[in-house]
Amino acid sequence: MKYSPKLNERAHKIAKKMIRQSSSLGIAVSRADCGAVLIDAGIRSPGSPEGGRLFAEVCLGGSASVTLGLCETGGNWMPSVTVVASEPVRGCMASQYAGWTIKTEGERPYFAMASGPARALYGAEEIFKQIGCTEDSDVAVLALETRSYPPEDVLQYIAGRCGVEPEKLFVLMAPTASIAGCVQIAARIVETGLHKLHELGFDINSVTAGWGVAPVAPVAANDGLAIGWTNDGILYGGRAYYTANCDDGEIIRILDKLPSSASLDYGTPFFEILRRYGWDFYKIDPMLFSPAAICVNNARSGRTYRAGAVNPSILAAWTESGDR
Repeated sequence: MKYSPKLNERAHKIAKKMIRQSSSLGIAVSRADCGAVLIDAGIRSPGSPEGGRLFAEVCLGGSASVTLGLCETGGNWMPSVTVVASEPVRGCMASQYAGWTIKTEGERPYFAMASGPARALYGAEEIFKQIGCTEDSDVAVLALETRSYPPEDVLQYIAGRCGVEPEKLFVLMAPTASIAGCVQIAARIVETGLHKLHELGFDINSVTAGWGVAPVAPVAANDGLAIGWTNDGILYGGRAYYTANCDDGEIIRILDKLPSSASLDYGTPFFEILRRYGWDFYKIDPMLFSPAAICVNNARSGRTYRAGAVNPSILAAWTESGDR
């Protein structure tokens, strides 16, 4: 399936805005030897909340709005993001979902999880066989959750897989433990619930809109703890709302399984869960990865179904100091 305007073209406009405003956004822009444009939102630069917001909109291929605000959970106020997606499958699953693993071996091994609309150019992930939404473009925009700049061979590999010249490749980068990293991960609230719906066998192509609110985790002392806190924000503090057009029975069938509380691993800070499983994500119950609370409004019947609730006790750990 091909669409216009294209995800990469929309994201390219946002990336160019970030480049123009790099000084005020606290980001650094450079060109690799191969010509690829590197946008550093938090590795060697301080980054900013607004830089993280734009980073998140790039991840969504410019198909959704991301706004910054404050929310109150369990009597504590904290920064938050609100995401409104009018093309949820396209923006969240074909672009924002971190489904492309960039990994190389050799003298300079490199690893990063990639998201953003360049995934729709690559199109080799299993998810694209189910949702379509691939595209072609002469520009590719990719986002990496990483603490190091990708080497030249990795940039050329990405450009080749996306079918663009290296100088038409724009790569955004931010580590988990950074302001931009915390913002862009919180902005995955709609995508996380949509992916859970998909994993439960729900036809996500029937979802026509999505809203989400999630607290933004504080910047942690290291990426390991940051992975824990940012996941806690969604699993224990995130709320997502979807509008779908389907039979009520399709929602009722999976409703109790939708929120993160349906998982046997629920109730423990994510950092502790990771440590329990020896830092192996694949040993964690996949049913855990979902917002704390989910609503599904069925436009066909007019009924709205709710499941789950936020768990402020887990997020209270954010106010404690020190590493773990």
